[in-house]
Amino acid sequence: MVYRPLTYLLVILLLAVGPLVALAQRLERTSEKPTREQIEARLRYRTGRVTLRSGLATLDLPADFRYLDAQETDVVLRAWGNPAGHEALGMLVPAGVRVLAPEGWGVIITFSEDGYVKDDDAAKIDYRKLLTTMQQATRDANPERAKAGYATVELVGWAEPPHYDSLAHKLYWAKDLKFTDDSAHTLNYSVRVLGRRGVLVLNAVSSMDQLEPVRRDMAKVIGFVEFSGGHRYADFIPGTDKVAEYGIAALIAGGLAAKAGLFKVLVGALIALKKAIALGLVAAAAFFRKLFRRKPADTAAKL
Repeated sequence: MVYRPLTYLLVILLLAVGPLVALAQRLERTSEKPTREQIEARLRYRTGRVTLRSGLATLDLPADFRYLDAQETDVVLRAWGNPAGHEALGMLVPAGVRVLAPEGWGVIITFSEDGYVKDDDAAKIDYRKLLTTMQQATRDANPERAKAGYATVELVGWAEPPHYDSLAHKLYWAKDLKFTDDSAHTLNYSVRVLGRRGVLVLNAVSSMDQLEPVRRDMAKVIGFVEFSGGHRYADFIPGTDKVAEYGIAALIAGGLAAKAGLFKVLVGALIALKKAIALGLVAAAAFFRKLFRRKPADTAAKL
């Protein structure tokens, strides 16, 4: 009988604590990070004709492509584990691709308003020699990457040699990259569309074993991305409009900062991170904020 009050007290405490424990468990479940599948199910894709940045450019999307606007692209990039602060105009995703799946990929679109890029050097470029220069610059930058805690990288070669269409003023190329912390090779496929006041920058990153489907899809992208009237390359007004301080060769090698004397550094920086996507530079200090890589984890970064 002496212990009965204590027994009653324990029973009362258990009855009181039980609901609190259940509530805590429910709160813990509701605060869990959404999975990639849950995030992907909420993405709002657009199809058909899309206008970028208040009429800067248009995308006439075929049936096998979808578009995510800047806000939705931010969701994807954060799910990939990337910091805020990028300047993406949007993202293109092939209709059959789940962008947040391990094998998923998309094309990040940005605009570098750095001026009219003269293309008079395009026909004179020795792309083999340019590749050799880029490979050496990549090797030279590896100690700094290692020092910063990033995997070192080898620029193996062109996955697709540079091609410039002097009539459409469109440039594309692809690099084969090998990172020391990954047995697989990485594909970085790049498209540049030259305009009156700058360059539309489109970048896709995937594994090298996806080269053929990526090449096929990027060929379609090249065809349907166009500047709008008043922003086209042919609309340039000499003596009035700004001229970029670099040409086609520097554009391929990462030269949006070549004007600042950082050509060699940025060539290496272009591929400083595994699965990196360069969003385009306006300054060297901003460059590393515009490189993205996927997280290996199955859950998304906190949204």
